[in-house]
Amino acid sequence: MKIKPLLIGLGLGVTILSGCSDDLNLVGSTIQPDGDKMPVYVDTFQMQATTLLMDSVYARTTNGLLGEFYDPLYGNVKSDYICQFYCPDDFKFKHEPINGQIDSIDFKIMYQNGAWVGDSLAPMRAQIYLVDKELERDFYTNFDPLEYCDMQNSLGMQTYTAHDNSVPDSIRYHKENDEYTYIPTVTIRMPKEFGQKFYDESIKNPSTFSSQENFNKFFPGLYITNTYGSGNILQITYSTFSIYYKYNLKGSQGQDSTALSSETFNVTKEVLQLNRFKNTDLTPLLEENDSIAYLKTPAGVYTQLTIPAQDIVERIGDRVINNIPLTIKALPQENWQWALSAPSNLLLLPKDSLATFFVNNKIEDSRTSFLASYSTSSRSYSYSNISNLMQEHIKNNPDKDMVLLLVPVERLTAQSNSYYNPQPYTTAINNYLLPSGVKLLKTKEATKIVITTTEYK
Repeated sequence: MKIKPLLIGLGLGVTILSGCSDDLNLVGSTIQPDGDKMPVYVDTFQMQATTLLMDSVYARTTNGLLGEFYDPLYGNVKSDYICQFYCPDDFKFKHEPINGQIDSIDFKIMYQNGAWVGDSLAPMRAQIYLVDKELERDFYTNFDPLEYCDMQNSLGMQTYTAHDNSVPDSIRYHKENDEYTYIPTVTIRMPKEFGQKFYDESIKNPSTFSSQENFNKFFPGLYITNTYGSGNILQITYSTFSIYYKYNLKGSQGQDSTALSSETFNVTKEVLQLNRFKNTDLTPLLEENDSIAYLKTPAGVYTQLTIPAQDIVERIGDRVINNIPLTIKALPQENWQWALSAPSNLLLLPKDSLATFFVNNKIEDSRTSFLASYSTSSRSYSYSNISNLMQEHIKNNPDKDMVLLLVPVERLTAQSNSYYNPQPYTTAINNYLLPSGVKLLKTKEATKIVITTTEYK
């Protein structure tokens, strides 16, 4: 077999393919018999990119964000949340408090060490308010707390820093079974009489604790907000409140003694948590710009892509679309202190499907939605082939251009059970809620779309 001529032929084919211009190009196979040739065409089109304001996003989660943070480019964001608390059916106090009186009650905000954005030593103040109206099942992030709370009825406050310097490293980094035992916590003392109401109600009206629905009517929840400080946002893992009391018991020798106990109510997936984000100073990101489009979370701005599907249909006719690679290029991140990071994952999907994607707990299917991770080396998000998306659009809307959104998301994964080559796979996709930002290039070169098609004869 003569290998050298074959290699030359293959090299010529690659040269022809890589030399395509913006005009219609035909790349014919040079090694197939004449009767079996399938002409391959490469066409270049131009997409448009714009920055789009997002008033709110869908955020069904038990993780809250609390604080306020300002970035010189991406503006200011304030985060807080309203939450209900889970009550087991037919709940009762485990013991009878001495004289029917509780000792104290507190609310705890718990988070992982390092789970914050911004200055860990910025002084902040958390404050809690009683919710006096039943919450609605609305998981969008632009709710008005004044609709649910009496802001004159504060149940407590506490000043804190995300990194507590009073905790020694021996405690902060202590591990048991390879897990840290220390959990950073902001504890807010609440009025004793507020906790007493729970015990009194359990005695007088036990039906209040017979179901979650009844409990929510008695206690609709709490609103947790930031009322002092700026420069830090906590990503909260757990929110709980606990009622503490003493009770009598008999010792091992029959003697009377006193013991301590508590009842704890948690925010869980069975109840509602409403996260609110309030962005300001976004106007500069929305101004007309020929070279940059922006992404900013949480609930800030997305990038909208418009691909000229009408022109594509007109040019390719009945040819089959084989490949549409799409690479979104980014500019370097800012280098000032506490600069925001680029979001790790971007979901690409049709704009008109955004409203249902997260509500219906969908994940990327590489047909109508695609996922790409940020590459720090190339500063880009790359989608290998979105031809399925284009073919679906042409099938349903041949007379309209294709309008897509780039949405920063959090990807939850699990590991496949393959013995030889285990791979992570997506188990859930949620809107990314931590502060992040990136500048995307929208120059002519950066917004080219190259489409490869085949004509079957």
